[in-house]
Parts: sequence; structure tokens; C-alpha cells
Amino acid sequence: MTKIDIVSGFLGAGKTTLIKKLLKEALADTKVVLIENEFGEIGIDGGFLKEAGIEIKEMNSGCICCSLVGDFGTSLKEVLSTYTPERILIEPSGVGKLSDVMKAVQGAMEDKEVVLNSAVAVVDASKCKLYIKNFGEFFLNQIEHAGTIILSRTDKLSEEKLAVCVSMIREHNEKATIITTPWEALEGQDILNTIEGAKDLEAELMKEVMEQHEEHEHHHHEHHHEHGENCTCGCHGHHHDHSEHDHEHNHEHHEHDEHDHEHHHHEHGEHGCEHHHEHGENCTCGCHGHHHDHEGHHHHADEVFTSWGLETPATYTQNEIALKLEELENEKEYGYVLRAKGMVSAGDGSWVYFDYVPGESDIREGKPEVTGKICVIGSKLNEEKLAALFQK
Repeated sequence: MTKIDIVSGFLGAGKTTLIKKLLKEALADTKVVLIENEFGEIGIDGGFLKEAGIEIKEMNSGCICCSLVGDFGTSLKEVLSTYTPERILIEPSGVGKLSDVMKAVQGAMEDKEVVLNSAVAVVDASKCKLYIKNFGEFFLNQIEHAGTIILSRTDKLSEEKLAVCVSMIREHNEKATIITTPWEALEGQDILNTIEGAKDLEAELMKEVMEQHEEHEHHHHEHHHEHGENCTCGCHGHHHDHSEHDHEHNHEHHEHDEHDHEHHHHEHGEHGCEHHHEHGENCTCGCHGHHHDHEGHHHHADEVFTSWGLETPATYTQNEIALKLEELENEKEYGYVLRAKGMVSAGDGSWVYFDYVPGESDIREGKPEVTGKICVIGSKLNEEKLAALFQK
């Protein structure tokens, strides 16, 4: 029997860090296969995780909701048949919906000796309020369907702010176990034991997911097939057709202002896509902040997020990378950057690896790669400005 563990989490929450810790401290003697689903033009995380010596099946998917279940389900079955692992760790795209991944796992479980062992959501405690307001549909889907919620960066929060984060999570998931202790203070085995202690809840959550799927299947089928060639919903990759009439998104978002949810994530189409703005006060799509029921309306990742990627032989010092990452805070210049990561040559035989989320960067030395890679993910990105920023 193969155990399947899903480790979800919004962009930059720390999924990869958690997986590395589990692999090293709890699963070192287990036959594990890691499956990733990347959102973006260039697969980056495979390079980071290569250090752990784990087999990786990288998949780049530009449209999560349209292609995840099909492509992902096929790949999952292929992994099961080829490797017959004891455990499969699934790391979905940061903008993927946990419910979609659970549906794909359910499809693979029908004819294989597998069990959904856990569904985890990693949540950056310092950005909980911000992401609920601005990306509620995607962020809350991960929280609502998780049996265990693991908070990251809790060591950087006051006790009061941490309590607020937990309270907001509890509004959307009353039953999940929430880990609030900083990871460094915990052994990987303790974290795994906690995750596996939620098996009964996982079965209940899976049942809810499948019931929701059956209830909305007919509705979604009609929605997906009504799009014409000029559709701007993003399901065919039209995620760069942003209008100049889009709502401005500025640093008030980072200051957690109560008015900072200017619908910036519905910025596509000549009129902001009428499809989204026909919703009334009972709208459950998530565009108005944190709703308790947004499953009734599904948006594609491409409607909300875009990515820009670069492969380059150019060399950069750690200081040069640090200055460029600081520049990404300028939303008016580059768009709303949620995540940047990469690996580039330093020119002296060493390599610079970096991670960025708003307000925080991690720059370190890493192993040489076949070529340099840079990936930026966010909302309403200015690709020309990004290319100019990283141009050497």
C-alpha cells in the first residue's frame, strides 16, 4: 500500500523547506517519490530538491484548473506503476487548489493500492491576512481542505499577531490540527506523526471534496466549454491580455489596510472581465475578501497569476541579486511579485541560489546547474521591466 501525502501551500510559504526536513529527519529510510506541479515557464524547484537525492517528476502546467487533474492523474498513475514507492509526496503548485489535487488522487486510488495519507497546508503566518484578502479563492481552498495546517515564520510574529492568524484560519477550518511552533524547534518525525494523526479527518475532507465535485461537475462543464476564441479567462493561456484600465495595486496591500482588496486579481479583459463583476452581494468567488463558501465559483490560476522566466548564462554576485530582489518591492514598476526564485552563476565557480517573497529574501550559495534559471510569479507582472532588471 502506497501512502500519498499532499503538501500544499501558497507561493513562498515554505513547502520545499518542510519537505526537505521531512525527507531528512523522518523519511530517510523510506522509498519516496516526490511529484511536483510547477506553475511557471521554467521548473526551478527540481534543482533545489535535487540535493536531497529524491526522484522528481517535474511538470510545468500553465493552467492549473484545466490541466491539473488530467496530466497530474496520468503522471501519478505512471509513478505508481513504475516505482511502486512506499510513499508519494505531492507538492502542488503554490497557486493550485488542494481540492483539485485531492480529486486527482481519488482518481488514481480507484484502481491502485494507494491511500491518501495526509493533506497538509503550509501557511506563512506573517502573510495570512494579506493573502486571504487578495487571493482568497486559492489561499483559502488550501486551508479548508487540509487535515493539518503548518504555520511557517511564526518565530517572526508577536504572540498577538500569531493568535490573529490562527483565529482567521479557524474561521475556515475548525477541525484541522494547527502547528504553530517554529520548525527549527521540532523534529521532522514529530511533524510527520502529527500529520498522520489526522487520517480520519482526511477521509472526511476527501468525501466533502468528491461531493462538491459531483455537485458542480455539470456547471463547470458548461462553463469551460462556453468560451470562444476571444475568451480571456486564462484557460487557454491568454493570461497576458491585461487592460490599462485595471485597478491599481499598491503597497497598501503590504500594510494590511482594511481597504486593500481592490479586486486586483480580476484584472484581465477589456472591462476587467464582466464574468467576474456580475456577482452580487452573495457572490462566493472570493473576489471580495474572505468568504466562507467560495467553492461555488471556480477561477483558473491563469486568470489571477502570471509567471515570467529566464534561462541565462550571465553571472551575478550575491550583492547584485540582493539589489534586484529589493527592486521587486516596487509594484508600480514590476507588478505584484509574490514569488521569485532562481539559481545563477557567480562567475567564480560558485553559484547563487535565491528565494524571494514580499518583504523577505534568502540568498545563499548552491551547487552548479547546467544553466542559470530565474522565475518570477505574481499578478499583473510587467515582463519587459523584469527582463530589463535581470538583463546583464
